[in-house]
Amino acid sequence: MTIATDNPSSAPSPTETRTPVLQARRLVKTFGRVVGLDGVSLELYPGEVLAVIGDNGAGKSTLIKCLTGAEIPDEGELFLDGQPIHFRRPQDARVAGIETVYQNLAVSPALDVASNLFLGRELRRKGVLGSVFRMMDTKKMRKQAKDELTTLGITTLQDVTVPVENLSGGQRQAVAVARAAAFGSKVVVLDEPTAALGVRESKQVLELVKNLRDRGIPVILISHNMPQVFEVADRIHIQRLGKRAATITPQSHSMTDAVAIMTGAAKVE
Repeated sequence: MTIATDNPSSAPSPTETRTPVLQARRLVKTFGRVVGLDGVSLELYPGEVLAVIGDNGAGKSTLIKCLTGAEIPDEGELFLDGQPIHFRRPQDARVAGIETVYQNLAVSPALDVASNLFLGRELRRKGVLGSVFRMMDTKKMRKQAKDELTTLGITTLQDVTVPVENLSGGQRQAVAVARAAAFGSKVVVLDEPTAALGVRESKQVLELVKNLRDRGIPVILISHNMPQVFEVADRIHIQRLGKRAATITPQSHSMTDAVAIMTGAAKVE
């Protein structure tokens, strides 16, 4: 079976005439004899949700790691706002405004919500208390944390002084997403954000994704959940055997088409 789709090498669509916020060109990454990425390109445009899907071993995780500094590609180029960039570590990506929320969330259960939002970026008090005694400005961090949660429409976290270990899985995910949104000035990357959540909590996280898009922050969403992908994604990047098999939209293709391309049951033209 052959499915018509947009060809990355063809003439750009009206959306593609804009400069991508984040762009990868012909990324190659190998691990010994194992090829993780084989000339993969990706474009993320302003104010969109780009889903990345693919079977296990398709190269999704390797692609995201190369985009966020966790891995260094062997070949290829990365661009941020049209300018070439070179990430050597995740901190480089964070400094550039790219925040990532991984499946394990990387939250500290013993700390409260506000402390988790500012983890590694704690605000210090003014003057000698902050510069010499390195005292944290807890009051200011709590206020800013509450403001960020309100801006994102997170209503399930009213008290930012509650330890994260007392929160549900969905609430913990909301904390991790809020932290990414607070500091991800360019791009937010979400790796399987609803994998371990129930229906209600998954819905809350998807609403957060939509809120990020509404704020103009582009989102890369890695997910195996096709209904969720088709609910929130503007475009869908399909990985197969270390390559980009196609880039489709929920309007141009069905979930059946996406699965067929992902598994190799259908070829694209």
